[in-house]
This record gives sequence, structure tokens and C-alpha cells, in this order.
Amino acid sequence: MKITFLGTNGWYDSPMGSTPSVLIDASDCYIILDAGFGIAKASDLIVQDKPVFLFLSHFHIDHICGLHTLSKLKLKRPLTIFGSKGLKKMLKTIFVHPYAADMKEVGFKIIVKELKEGSHTESLKFDCRRLQHIDLALGYRLYLDNKIITYCTDTKVCNNDSLLAKEADVLIHECGYTVKAPDDFWGHTSPEEAGELAQQAGVKRLFITNFGPNAFDTREKRISAEKKAQKYFLNTQAAFDGTIFEL
Repeated sequence: MKITFLGTNGWYDSPMGSTPSVLIDASDCYIILDAGFGIAKASDLIVQDKPVFLFLSHFHIDHICGLHTLSKLKLKRPLTIFGSKGLKKMLKTIFVHPYAADMKEVGFKIIVKELKEGSHTESLKFDCRRLQHIDLALGYRLYLDNKIITYCTDTKVCNNDSLLAKEADVLIHECGYTVKAPDDFWGHTSPEEAGELAQQAGVKRLFITNFGPNAFDTREKRISAEKKAQKYFLNTQAAFDGTIFEL
């Protein structure tokens, strides 16, 4: 299995990276996590005829702004999009002129599935739970190739965060803040909080991503965040666009 970070910025693109998207190349399928502008890079990496599943954490624009590039994928099979309640309405709003072409013009069938919290096994095995963000956001725990991959972005550390991360082989977690916010009404995480979560959840490897582009405007600042998280959990790596991890 190969994990490729396509976009590692929150909010907006900058010289440090595109807005969020991660591609997982598993033995039987491709998984795309979020659809920031980074998702446009997936077309060069999805080369095998396998099912493709897109998981959206939430509907803030930086996590869906790349949806209009889906036609670049040129899929031979349907694309399944998972998300929270309201997913169908959101897609109907996005995929309409003058904002974008209709979904029927993408070039392949799109299957839309709105999720409730809990375990799901109909297409592939995964769990989802609501995280603590200013608007409804889901975290995901994916069971792929006898491994557990957890994806939690746009959230402060919370109980559901910990449950999804428990003993995961890989935890992909947001790091929107350089320091813990004293009055965090948005719902984001600092490096130390991400590292402490990984340590307490017993994960094997932590990737921090979804960096706030104002706070993390240089490579050195991301590396500094990595070192801060490593004080709590040594096996931490700051993700950059193009970072690849194989397991």
C-alpha cells in the first residue's frame, strides 16, 4: 500500500502546498481523502483499473474546491463519494453551471453516499465519527490490506478523534495551529496535541498535515512542528505535497 500526500495546506494554496487531498493506493482500490486542489494531481497516479472511493471530511471550501477537476481522472468505473448528511445537496450546488459542469458531464458515473456515524462494510470496511470542528466534520478509520489508516482533519483533539486513532498503523492528522489556541471556536490542533494523541492512542506512525498557510509559511516551520510533536510521539513526520509512504 502506498500513501501519497497531494495537498497538505489548509485554507488556501501557497508555495508550501495545495489544499488537502491524500491518495491511498491499496491492493484492491484507490482511496482519496478530501478534494482540495491537491486532488487534481491524482489523475497521474490512478493508473490501474480499480474502484475509486472519495471520502470528504466536511464541506468547507478548501476541502471541496478541487471537485470540478474530477473529470481529469478519466475513470472506467464509477466513482463513489462518501460524506456526511448534506453531501447530495452540496454536490448539486457545486456541479451546476455557471460554477462547474454538470456531474453527468464528468465522463463516468458518480455514486453518492451520505453517511451516519458508525461502522460501514457495504463497499469496503471503515468507521466514521463526528469530530469537533465549527461545522460538521467526519473522521475516518479505514481497514485496508490488513492495516488501519485513520484520517482526522479540521478538528480539535476529542474523544472520537482518539477512538478512530486507536492502535492505527497510520494516523493522518491535522496541524492547523502552531500552538494550542486558548479559545478555539474553529476546532484545530497544535503539533503537541497531535503528538500526545498519537502516543495515547498507541498508533504506529503519525503524519501531520492540513497546515495553516499563514502560520506555516516555510518548510522550516513545518519541520519545527514535526519536532514539537516528536517530543510526545517520536515516529511523527510532517507531510509535504509529494510525500510518499509505503507500508
